[in-house]
Amino acid sequence: MSGFRTAFVAFASSVLIAVTGVAVPPTAAAASLVEVTGFGNNPGGMRMHVYVPDTRPAHPAIVVAMHGCGGSGPGFYSGSEFASLAGRYGFVVIYPSAQQQAGFGNCFDTWSDAAKHRGGGSDPVSIASMVTYAEQHYGGDPDRVFATGSSSGGMMTNELLALYPDVFKAGAAFMGVPFNCFSGAADFPPWSSKCTGGSMNRTPQQWGDAVRQAYPGYTGPRPRVQLWHGTADTLVPYSLLQEEVEQWTNVAGLSQTPTSTDTPQAGWNRRRFADGSGSVRVEAYSIQGAGHSLPAAGMAAVAIAFFGLS
Repeated sequence: MSGFRTAFVAFASSVLIAVTGVAVPPTAAAASLVEVTGFGNNPGGMRMHVYVPDTRPAHPAIVVAMHGCGGSGPGFYSGSEFASLAGRYGFVVIYPSAQQQAGFGNCFDTWSDAAKHRGGGSDPVSIASMVTYAEQHYGGDPDRVFATGSSSGGMMTNELLALYPDVFKAGAAFMGVPFNCFSGAADFPPWSSKCTGGSMNRTPQQWGDAVRQAYPGYTGPRPRVQLWHGTADTLVPYSLLQEEVEQWTNVAGLSQTPTSTDTPQAGWNRRRFADGSGSVRVEAYSIQGAGHSLPAAGMAAVAIAFFGLS
């Protein structure tokens, strides 16, 4: 596993270098990204940055966009396309900054017991507080709140959809893992993890039960889910995309057989899982030959379209 650890450290280092290099965006853009302090209950000790476009409706949608390990909210703001899309379509973007270390720094907590139960504490509660703040201070529409993220942020996307199905209407997870994949902090580092070790395999029922147990008694609608993974990803193995599909199709009460498959762009293989009314509840993108490098150009726009914001 030493090569795997080396690959991860190299990836995390490249993210840190990228973030450091863009810490001071162009003046016009920097004025648009604002740090919010005192946003509410914050057991994860997180930082909150928010991008509020100048032109927006009275009650804009809210997108929570989350970085990977070693990154930051400002880094993901500069290094992804969500802010430019927000400027075009008039939605608010929250960029949380994780503070958890888990052996290598700034990862969203998807492993602790507190983070696996609604209202249990840690990062999910902090992010829920950010959403409430945006609703109260920017007029955010509580019926149009969405989550997305890359790597650790993709993992937290699945986490938020499981814990807060009444808050988030949909999510787009890039290079994530199923909810409750990690057994604890010791299981999180990729080089020693059963979750990301390449052999994780549970039944759809087991995955679905994990989500249902996160918020016992909840009987309301579940979020729609979009999933992305590169077929050559060795840091977070591509095989975990199928485990995510099994989890969310089970939660939605859908067959494991897609209702349609297509190739929307060269190298993008898409499976869609629709309900009886034809509404796509889960869709999964396999990006041929891609490593741990998503979202690539154009993918954020597809996620925003899936949310119905374009």
